[in-house]
Amino acid sequence: MNLIIVIIVGGILGWLASIVMRTNAQQGILLNIVVGIVGALVAGFLISPLLGVAPITSGAFDISALLVSFLGALILLAIVNLVRRGSVR
Repeated sequence: MNLIIVIIVGGILGWLASIVMRTNAQQGILLNIVVGIVGALVAGFLISPLLGVAPITSGAFDISALLVSFLGALILLAIVNLVRRGSVR
C-alpha cells in the first residue's frame, strides 16, 4: 500500500514540478509520474539525510518530506531539460 501512495504522491509532485518549470505542455502524464517518483527517490537518498528529514519513501508524509521530494523532482526536471534542450529554462 505504501508503494501505491508513493506513486500517487510522486505523480502529483512531478506534475507540480513541471508546472513550476513550465514544461507541463511538452511532456505527458507518464513523464510527470516518472520525474516525481525518481525525484522523490533521489531526494530521499541524497537531500533528506543532509537536512535530517525522513524521506517520503519511508512512509513519512509530513510537509518537510513533501517539500524535499518536490525539490528533488525540480532538480531532476532541470537536469532532464538541460539534457533534452541544452537549457534549464
